[in-house]
Amino acid sequence: MFVYLLHKFKYKKMKDFFYAIQDLFINVLFAPFDALRALELESWWAANAATWMFILIGLSFFMFWMRQLKIFNKTEAENKSISAHSFL
Repeated sequence: MFVYLLHKFKYKKMKDFFYAIQDLFINVLFAPFDALRALELESWWAANAATWMFILIGLSFFMFWMRQLKIFNKTEAENKSISAHSFL
């Protein structure tokens, strides 16, 4: 009888553990996404502001990288000979 109760109690604890993980994800970690979903019904632009911000940041880094490549191509700092890389 004691072994049966212990076995049943262990599964109850595991069940509670997985329900706690479910509660964490649904009520805490997904809360910002639920807020964005509610905001999207009011204003599409406000809901996608973070996306536009990341696009602008990525575009600015891309432009910076292209300018740096242009500088290195003008100074010819890169060795472009056939034997420049050992794997060739």
